[in-house]
Amino acid sequence: MTIYDIAREAGVAASTVSRVVNAKPGVKEETRRRIQALLEKYDYSPNAAARGLVKRSTRMVGILIEDIRVSHHIESAFVIEQELTRRGYCSIIMGAGMGEQQKLECIRLVEQRRVEGVVFIGSKFTGELVRQGIKKYLSAIPVVVVNGFIELPNVSGVVIDEKKGVESCMELLRRKGKRNIAFLLDQQSPSNLLKIQGYQKKRREYGEDPETLLYQAAESSVEEGYRATGRLLSEHPETDGIVYSVDLIAVGGVRAALDSGYRIPEELALIGIDNSIYGEICNPKLSTLDNRMFDSSVIAAEMLRVGMEEGICSQKHVLSANILEREST
Repeated sequence: MTIYDIAREAGVAASTVSRVVNAKPGVKEETRRRIQALLEKYDYSPNAAARGLVKRSTRMVGILIEDIRVSHHIESAFVIEQELTRRGYCSIIMGAGMGEQQKLECIRLVEQRRVEGVVFIGSKFTGELVRQGIKKYLSAIPVVVVNGFIELPNVSGVVIDEKKGVESCMELLRRKGKRNIAFLLDQQSPSNLLKIQGYQKKRREYGEDPETLLYQAAESSVEEGYRATGRLLSEHPETDGIVYSVDLIAVGGVRAALDSGYRIPEELALIGIDNSIYGEICNPKLSTLDNRMFDSSVIAAEMLRVGMEEGICSQKHVLSANILEREST
């Protein structure tokens, strides 16, 4: 049933039905009751898009992820979407792609959907083209970055102190008696660069070369984690501890270490980062740096809501990362 069908059956103008639907005055009580009865009879639901056009409000938000196959990021998107749904918003979740130009095009597309706010998930959304895209297409609405920040008047960010977190991982391994600690990262990103800084800072403090045991995997996968760890242990058999940039490659590293005959954690201790499901199902269970996906996602959703409902601002919220120690250390 449309508003016109209801009006025809009630014997009134469509504008009168509209006033009842929107709880506006100017309708006789008897007429209001008659229209309300018909609305309930036909379980009438107003068209949200049409109401948005009238009110100049869509209640739509955009959630952009670089790669929707990354479980950690899609879990964050789910939490944000659920938080905003409770507030009456509808979310568009989009995979923005790996390249900067792809991200820029995605920003243009989401702006065309007349969203009232946007969340970017991941530190890779802090590049210069994304910044330019926000200024060109999204400057009039609030934007929030999860695990990143951009210096713009309408952008807020939830930042995880992963640099300090990796320093804590190094300190834990040193307390365990490990003296040849490597770092293995999956890809170059602003977040991973901060992790590397934490690793290298502690290596310098310990009087060690910050570059010798720094390795990079060819891609972010269990298989590549296996191969890269095997290469590391072959070239540096003295390695007795490894910090991985993400749990996903760390799981491959656990398998490589066991296949190479290492006893975990007695001869080789391993720590991942993310506190993902991969570490839970790994055997032995993987120690991990919890970068507080749930907490940061809830905070990001609230930041966006405040920006949409109370006024755009720019703020930066920093969260500490905590180590969850399991069997691999």
